[in-house]
Amino acid sequence: MSKVCDICGKSPQVGNNVSHANNKTKRRFMPNLQSVRAQLQSGEVKRIKVCTQCIRSGAVTKPVAN
Repeated sequence: MSKVCDICGKSPQVGNNVSHANNKTKRRFMPNLQSVRAQLQSGEVKRIKVCTQCIRSGAVTKPVAN
């Protein structure tokens, strides 16, 4: 299961957990991905994984509910 946005390509970033004693351990910052039904430019409706930034910016066109 890929943790990559299908529109912008946003993927996990690597950073550190930093304790009060300033010890550092590796961690991953995951993008906030949502599985949404989107209407593609061909008119086809498909379920894709999209980050919330793309949803809020209007990069995703949601299909009309019947």
